[in-house]
Formats: sequence, structure tokens, C-alpha cells
Amino acid sequence: MQIGFIGTGVMGTGIVLNLLKAGQSVVVCNRTKAHAATVLDAGATWAETPATVAQQSQLVMTMVGYPSDVEEVYTGEQGIFAGIQAGSIVVDMTTSTPALAVKLTDLAHDHGAQALDAPVSGGDVGAKNATLTVMVGGDQAAYDRVLPIFQQVGQRVNYFGGAGKGQHTKMANQIMIAGTMTGLTEMLVYAKAAELDLPQVLETLSSGGADNWSMDNYVPRILKDDYTPGFFAKHFLKDLRIALQEADRMGLDLPATKQAKLLYEAMVDDFGLGNDGTQGLIKTYEH
Repeated sequence: MQIGFIGTGVMGTGIVLNLLKAGQSVVVCNRTKAHAATVLDAGATWAETPATVAQQSQLVMTMVGYPSDVEEVYTGEQGIFAGIQAGSIVVDMTTSTPALAVKLTDLAHDHGAQALDAPVSGGDVGAKNATLTVMVGGDQAAYDRVLPIFQQVGQRVNYFGGAGKGQHTKMANQIMIAGTMTGLTEMLVYAKAAELDLPQVLETLSSGGADNWSMDNYVPRILKDDYTPGFFAKHFLKDLRIALQEADRMGLDLPATKQAKLLYEAMVDDFGLGNDGTQGLIKTYEH
């Protein structure tokens, strides 16, 4: 299939590069063309609007920032549904709301197309190395067709059911990540105050029951004062807000996740560090 991809940020760039390496033909669109330079140099072609991408593609994939961006990309005047072909498939890989995933699936069906919500986990490292975890909801027949494409960018791909189920799974993932991020941050604050050798602490904890992906990937960056975003803190805060909204809708109280949201609100809203990676949470403790 001719693939269209909209959103060439940190994650989207890695995904598109791996599709190109796998021999796929990819046409891309991004809000700013300069931010697509890496994938264009690697062999992707450019389209001016999401509608144009849809006109040229049998499979349209999106990876943008916020649910409002997703809605605009799909339903705007020059959005995907303005140019979509009957029989095509749309795949939103943005972490967004389950309700929006259901809405987009219904709209796709109205246009004779199919839809999947397929958010991912693994950060910039996973996007670069094609080791993402892909969590999929939506049309089963579309999933069966797109699975070989997912396997070119991800190491683990799982289908969870109808529209919105991929987004629900990503919310479960983000709830878990919230705990590991606050844990690794306060571990470092404590270890530093106790005047421990921090690299040695990391090496020790990584070999025991405290080991986790976030610690292994983000603590080395913190020790180098590297706060470049593998995943933007502002986007993680968006995810936590969605997770808690969904929890409220289901009658759940998640106090630990609420506390993580408060900490990331301090980082993003109070200290203006939303463009740092999620590991920048440790800066709020300095404040």
C-alpha cells in the first residue's frame, strides 16, 4: 500500500524512517515542512495538506500532539476526510481520547474506509530502533491488513478490540509509567542527599527488583544533564489528564496517578518545562 504519514515530530520521524528502510513508499505532511527534512532526505515525498496525503494513499497514519490536533487533521477543511479514498485505512498513532477514536472510526465508515487507534510506547529509542509496543483498537479486518506494517516499526503489536480499546490500553500504560517516573526521580533525590555514588546506585538497582524501563533509559540521561525529549513532558501531562478523565468516567479513584499529574503540572505549568523530556521532572525538586 502507498502509505501517508502526518506528523514528523520526534516519534513520527523515527517511524517514517523505519518504514522507508523496510522499502515502503511514504508521502508525508507536517505543520512545518522544515521539520520533515530528515524523512524527506531519506526518500519520503511531500504533500501540502492532510487531504492531499489521503488522496494519494491507501493507508494514512497520523502521529500529532493533542486530541485537538488529531481532530483538525482528520476533520478540518483540508483534513484527511476531505480527501480520503473508499477502501482505505486510517491509523491514528497519537495518544488521544477513546471517545475521539470512536468518532473517527464512525466517520471513516461514513466514507467507506476503516480505522484503527494505535498508540505506541517506547519513546524516541523505540521509534528509532523499531522496537515500539503498538496497542491497537478498531476494525479487525483493518488490523489484519496493517499488521505487517506495524511489525516494521514495532517489536510487540497487540489488538485489544473495537474502537478506543487501543487508547484505553495506552492509558493503562501511562498510569504505570507515571509511577516509574516519580519513583526514579525521588530515588535520585534521596540517593543524592545520602551522598551515594549515583552511577553505582543505578547499576545496583538495575540488577535487582527495582529495575524498570524508565530508570534504565532516563537516569543515564539525567546524570548527563540531558533533558532532550524522548517524550515531551507536556504530552505526558496531557496523557495523565486523559487517563484521569477516563478513570472518573468509570467511577475509579487513582490517587497515585493524581499525584503524578500534580507533579507534572508543576513542571509544565509552573516552571515552564513542558518541552523537556519527562525525565526533567527532577528539576521541579530543585525548585
